[in-house]
Amino acid sequence: MDRRTVLALATGAALLLSACTGTGASTKGADADAPTDPAKVSGTIKVLTVRTDLVQDGTMDRYAAEFKKIYPKVDVKFEGLTNYEAEVKIRMNTENYGDVLLIPAVVKKADYPKFFASLGTVAERKDKYRFTDFTTVDGKVYGQSPIGTTPGFVYNKRIWQEAGVTEWPTTSDEFIAALKKVKSKTDAVPYYTNFAAGWPLTSWTYVNGSVHCDAQATTKLAEGDPWAQDADLRVADTLLHDIVHQGLAEKDPTTTNWEESKARTAKGEIATQWLGSWAVVQFQDAGKKAGVNPDDIGFMPFPAQKDGKFCATLSPDYGQAVNIHSKHKDAARAWVDWFTEKSGYDKDNLGISPLKKAPLPDVFKPYQDAGVEFIEVDDAKGAEVKQIDNQSETGIYAPEYRQKLVDLARGAAKGSLDDFFADLSERWTEAQSTIGS
Repeated sequence: MDRRTVLALATGAALLLSACTGTGASTKGADADAPTDPAKVSGTIKVLTVRTDLVQDGTMDRYAAEFKKIYPKVDVKFEGLTNYEAEVKIRMNTENYGDVLLIPAVVKKADYPKFFASLGTVAERKDKYRFTDFTTVDGKVYGQSPIGTTPGFVYNKRIWQEAGVTEWPTTSDEFIAALKKVKSKTDAVPYYTNFAAGWPLTSWTYVNGSVHCDAQATTKLAEGDPWAQDADLRVADTLLHDIVHQGLAEKDPTTTNWEESKARTAKGEIATQWLGSWAVVQFQDAGKKAGVNPDDIGFMPFPAQKDGKFCATLSPDYGQAVNIHSKHKDAARAWVDWFTEKSGYDKDNLGISPLKKAPLPDVFKPYQDAGVEFIEVDDAKGAEVKQIDNQSETGIYAPEYRQKLVDLARGAAKGSLDDFFADLSERWTEAQSTIGS
C-alpha cells in the first residue's frame, strides 16, 4: 500500500458501518492497561496492517525482533491486507479481527467502545501524544496513530529552479504563474492530478485549516458552508480547477499512473503533485532506483499565508487499536505503546512523531527555516462532519467529487464552477439541518 494517510482517512468517510454490528456489546468499556513488568507479559498476538510492503520485505519482522528484546515472551505475527477496509469490515462481524488492528475509517466513532479496548483517558494521554481527539469517545482514547503527516506539494526542486521559480508561491495566482513558467521553460508536466488512481485527489480536502491557519477548521465544516466565498475548501478546489482549466496538468487525466508518477517526478518529467509528507520518502526512493538525485524531491506548503506565515495542518495516520476480544490485551497494548514510542517507524518513514516532544524529521527543515506554523486541527466534530458528508452524498473524502471537478475544468463535463460549488453548498447545508447540526 502506498496511500497510507490519504486512504486511511478517505476510504470509508462517506460510509457508515452498516454490516459491521460486531459482538462487542458484552465487553463494551473494557480497558487495555499498559503492562508494568515486561517479564510477565506473554502470548502470541496478530497485528493487522495496510503495510503489505513492509510485511513482504521483512521490515515488520525486524520491528518484532526488537520488540521481543523487551518482551521476550510475546510473539508478534503480522497480516498485511491489500484491501484493508473491505476485509476488516467483514471480519469485525466476528470476534476475530486480530489482536492489534488499524481502526477502519468505516467504523463510526461512537462505536469504538464496542470493538476496541480503551488505552486510557484523554487526561492521561493528551500532554504526551498528538491526535488523541481523533479516537476519543466519552473521554477515553481507543487508538493511537504511530505517525503523523501534513499535506503539501511534492515537487522537483531542480525543475522549478530551471523554470526560474526559487521562492514558494504565497497565493493561488502566484502558484498558477509558477506552473506556467514550468510549462514554458521545461519539458515537465507542471502538475499531475493522478486522476485515474482517484485517491490522491482526496488529499485536497486536507487543505482545510491551512488557508486561514485555523485549528477549528473541522468545526467550521460541521457548522458552516465549506464552499462559501474564501472558505478553505473553495480556495483549494478553485486552484485545482484553474490548474486543469489552464492546461497546466497532464493532457489526459484518465491515463495517469500512480506508481509510475513517483519515478517520473523524481526524474523531472513531472514537476508537482499535491499529496502528503508521507509521499516524500517514496518519491526519493523512486529517484534512487532511477539513478537520479533523491534530494531533487522537495515539499512545499499550500500557497496561502496569514500574517505573512504559511500554515500546515497535522493529521494522524490510521490509529492502532486493541481488539476488545483479544485474549492477550496486555501484550497487544505493549505492542501499540512500543510501536508508537520506540520502533522508529516515524523516522523510517520521514513522518511526524505522535510524541509531542519529539523533533520534526529533516524533511521539514525548509518548513522550519521558513517559519511555517504547524496546526493540529481539533477533531471534536470530525464524526459529525462525516455524518453530514454521508447524508449529503457530497464525498469530500472520496475521489469522485474532485474527479467531477477535474472533468468540469477540462471540458469533459458541462457546467460552471460557480454552479458546481452552489450544488455542493446546497446539499451540505441541507444535510446539516437534517441531522440537527
